[in-house]
Amino acid sequence: MRPCVFLDRDGTIIEDVGFLRDIGQLDVLPWSADAIKLLNDGGYAVVVVTNQSGVGRGYFDEAHVQATHQALDAKLAAQGARVDAYYYCPHHPDAADARYGTACDCRKPAPGMLRRAAADLQLDLPRSWMVGDWWRDVQAGVGAGVRTILVRSGRSAEHRPAPEEAPRPDAILNNLMEAAAWILRRSSR
Repeated sequence: MRPCVFLDRDGTIIEDVGFLRDIGQLDVLPWSADAIKLLNDGGYAVVVVTNQSGVGRGYFDEAHVQATHQALDAKLAAQGARVDAYYYCPHHPDAADARYGTACDCRKPAPGMLRRAAADLQLDLPRSWMVGDWWRDVQAGVGAGVRTILVRSGRSAEHRPAPEEAPRPDAILNNLMEAAAWILRRSSR
């Protein structure tokens, strides 16, 4: 079993544009590919876990989410980085489509996507990390038993203050590059 760095997508790897309805809006943050490559080279699996309620709300379909991830893979690969797997939650309590209006264990802050990835990919959760730009990313990571980092690169300032009952991250850093360096420093100890 190997450790993993679970990454939120919007605001952590790519620019958060709200609902990414057009692949042309896909803008990889300047440090993301280098940070992911460092994690790849450091022996970590890299798994994206992302809420995509735009599916349930009828803004786009699951094929669009998958095409977006393929486009992201191509942009990262061009710089020598790779994501091992993508997990997304299409659900939302107010979904326009009843198929997606279900209560689920995968919509962050629930830890279902992380647990599912760990089972599918044989990941070592106690040696893993969750990096995201919102308190719900931290809560999902803590719920799955991984260490957590909140990054300021996305909309984290808009999502504060965190609910009082929300767990605190292991670190609050500026972006994914700082998070990758933080993780790699701690893995060598």
